[in-house]
Amino acid sequence: MAIRQPRYPKEEYARRGNEIYESQVRPQVEEGNHGRIVAIDIETGAFEVDDIPMVAVDRLYERYPDAQPWVIRIGHRAVFRMGSRSLRKPI
Repeated sequence: MAIRQPRYPKEEYARRGNEIYESQVRPQVEEGNHGRIVAIDIETGAFEVDDIPMVAVDRLYERYPDAQPWVIRIGHRAVFRMGSRSLRKPI
């Protein structure tokens, strides 16, 4: 099993991941996937969606073994909730 190492500082990781999510991925996944997880390769923009973070990441690695994954919960600010609120506007 290969040991994967990050190639970017965490600030650059976050900047790239959020930028790709907002500009490319979000328009494709937001509708009908609220609360699910998306794993995005910050170098290629490839992504996988699942309910479980590691499943999404593993599928991304299957397609891109050298991926640098950024993980985000669709419609939320964070992957895991500790009292955080959804970004969805109340109806």
